[in-house]
Amino acid sequence: MLSRCIIPCRHPPVLARRNYASSALHFYANKQLELYAAKETKRLTLRQLVFFGRSMNEERLITSANYVRTELPVRIAHRLRDMQALPYIVVTSEGMAKVYELYWSAFDRFRRFPQVTTLAENEAFCKFLRALLDEHSTAIPKLTLGLSLSSPYLTPDRLDSFMRRMLVSRISRRVLAEHHIALSRDYRARQEGGESRADHVGIIYTNLRIRDSIERCASYLRKRAFDVDGDMPSHSNGSAAWSKVIVDGHTDTKFPYIREHMDYIIFELLKNALRATRTKHINASELPPIRATIVSGEDHVAIRISDQGGGLLNPHIQAPSDLFSFSHIRNAARLDDSLLVALRTVSSSPKGMKGTVDEQLDASEKAPDQPAPHPRIGIGLPMSNIYTKYFGGSLELVSMDGHGTDVYLRLPRLGTNLEGIEV
Repeated sequence: MLSRCIIPCRHPPVLARRNYASSALHFYANKQLELYAAKETKRLTLRQLVFFGRSMNEERLITSANYVRTELPVRIAHRLRDMQALPYIVVTSEGMAKVYELYWSAFDRFRRFPQVTTLAENEAFCKFLRALLDEHSTAIPKLTLGLSLSSPYLTPDRLDSFMRRMLVSRISRRVLAEHHIALSRDYRARQEGGESRADHVGIIYTNLRIRDSIERCASYLRKRAFDVDGDMPSHSNGSAAWSKVIVDGHTDTKFPYIREHMDYIIFELLKNALRATRTKHINASELPPIRATIVSGEDHVAIRISDQGGGLLNPHIQAPSDLFSFSHIRNAARLDDSLLVALRTVSSSPKGMKGTVDEQLDASEKAPDQPAPHPRIGIGLPMSNIYTKYFGGSLELVSMDGHGTDVYLRLPRLGTNLEGIEV
């Protein structure tokens, strides 16, 4: 089955022969894949990641390296088996075949990487991890492109379930890899006489202040050109400043969380709210404000983002939750030519897309007068939903058609929920 999935017939003869050899390897190495895919993943909680990383020493760092070294190929193997179970027309579609190759290559290299026994070997392992993370920067747009084109051949439930597993697994692998790299960097800095960072452990901020994330994202978004996406009507009032973002409620709330995840969610929700408000009030000299309300509970932290952007009334969708779907049946925009062109653009870029706010901030600071670093490719809300649910949170959209939208984000504050991995 594998040999037929990886050889797109459009390749020239030389490349086809190379892919054929690669496919044959997949087939003959299938026993190894089965061995890893039969293993259970070892899920962790945020609290476990913090507890283990708080008192780091050489022994713990080596243990962390070997956990990542042995755990990631298991998680990748499960996703390879998922892809093998797809219909032939899907797994060979534009984008999907390349994603399979990326995953197979990562799996094969991980299982062959030798055990880490010294700090020097751990440094080499961290470089290996960083190279793989960078290599997979095009995986999200390629995967989204492949699934969008394949939407007619999969039922909505099957397509969304597959995509959810792929993206959650990707997040989990990046968390483990980035966390270990950060722990290694911090440990090396301490050994060289540097100061310990009291506010976070690895990539986890132990006292993340939600207001800071909201204000940071809002500050960047409000600096953008009024027609940053190049699709505003010509009669729009380009002199009107973006809506102000008012933060109220329990504004001093802090809790342990991965800042990269928080920033991504807040960034996408505010971006959508700002865009909807400008589109709704196209000729206004002053746009209505957006309100972000923070509520701190005993077990959860809640954030409500309210806009006056007209609501979610849209011919493409039947229910707000359809905006989280990758199926054209639930969200017809998945097959829009503009979205497919944007996906191809990002997929073909050597920088790809890492799915972080930092990459957009970095691009903006280096070229402030340039357009947004990523065109609209329709994955902001689905990715925000998956980031939210990763440690047991929830994201709900409530549309007041004709007026605006309220988005309710709820996140667990105790850090005891297991990663939301579907084996």
